Amino acid sequence: MPDPSIYKRPSQLLQHLIRFNTTNPPGNEVACVQYLNELLQAAGVKTTVLAKDENRPNLIARLPGSGTAPPLLMQGHVDVVTTTDQQWQHDPFGSELIDGMIWGRGALDMKSGVAMMVSAFLKMRVENITPPGDLILTILSDEEAGGIFGARFLVEEHPEQFENVQFAIGEFGGFSMQLFGRTFYPIMVAEKQQCGLKLTVRGPGGHGYNPIQGGAMAKLGHILTKLDKNPLPVHIAPEVRAMYEAIATNVGFPTNLVLHLLLTPSLTKQMLRAMGKMAQQFNALLRHTVSPTIVQGGHKNNVIPSEVSLELDGRLLPGYKPQHLIQELRQLLGDEVEIEVLFYNPGPPAANMALFDTLAGILRRADPDGVPIPLVLPAVTDARHFARLGIQTYGFLPMQLPSDFNFTATIHAADERIPAAALDFGTAAIFELLTSFGKVE
Repeated sequence: MPDPSIYKRPSQLLQHLIRFNTTNPPGNEVACVQYLNELLQAAGVKTTVLAKDENRPNLIARLPGSGTAPPLLMQGHVDVVTTTDQQWQHDPFGSELIDGMIWGRGALDMKSGVAMMVSAFLKMRVENITPPGDLILTILSDEEAGGIFGARFLVEEHPEQFENVQFAIGEFGGFSMQLFGRTFYPIMVAEKQQCGLKLTVRGPGGHGYNPIQGGAMAKLGHILTKLDKNPLPVHIAPEVRAMYEAIATNVGFPTNLVLHLLLTPSLTKQMLRAMGKMAQQFNALLRHTVSPTIVQGGHKNNVIPSEVSLELDGRLLPGYKPQHLIQELRQLLGDEVEIEVLFYNPGPPAANMALFDTLAGILRRADPDGVPIPLVLPAVTDARHFARLGIQTYGFLPMQLPSDFNFTATIHAADERIPAAALDFGTAAIFELLTSFGKVE
């Protein structure tokens, strides 16, 4: 039987979680979820296991609150991405502790977050501390492949589990980040929306012995060139403005001026050029983006195809709809291109910032030299699924990292790792939240 006192050692709990190989696909999260279920039950916590597939279960644990605040959702996934074709210095599922670092797939994304949330939750239970509102700890499968067996399944099939929830914490945010000589703690308040598109072009086909100019393949080439050379128009979403202005307020001249001018669309291109290599960190949040990912066309080597398609990974800024992206692509590519929406995962219409000051206050007390700022994530998380129930997710998994540690470059990469001390920092911050949410800072 797992020992609930492990909540005092969140880094050890993380090591246990990493050793479950939950690479998705296929996921196979069942053993990992069962371990956490047994751990919570050993502490006297009532749990519910819900699954679309018995090998891809989801775990929900609830700790009753005093009723002075609405329930708070804590959601995190235990599936991880593949390590195939990556060269690791250490076994990605060995979970070794070396020079203060825990190595392994999921060390950052996001078994560390799960370990911190579970540890803080268990501390509340074992030490008989009543939270202001119910705590709903939800351990999810399948985030890395879209949440079909995880968050999406729960939202669509079991929404009653999250009744009256307004806010959640989950990935990504709360980690320390060095930027322009300052330490920032970005707290995710919004994320871009995923919109898969398919472009189709047509032209004359024929025998491969007789080349055709201006055919479907040539049209595809022109499309790819235009997408590569022409960024889509600049839009300054309110959440992005708040993020960049918060950074600008806390850095010196001339960087602060450049960041302020970056938010003027007519000057954005010039300011990005002035930022040099740093521009890549800011560009994706200033516009909708599309990345070509899949090309399909032709069935035989000696037959010129009359139809070619291109799939795009589209990312919309908060508050926009697919038609906005389609309109911009038509202006760039022309009317001859057929554009089809393959899927669209909408996010919340606008960020609800009511919990931000509470989270920021916790981080300021934990690190007085750090600056909490709102974060808009250019990627997507399970937050988009819970948004369908009106739940605002904050990325709040605090980690105090070394100044030379590149968080974003380490996620999903070889040698994923985390300082063991970061688990203690994050668990303490989350525990403070669990005892105080609902209070006004």
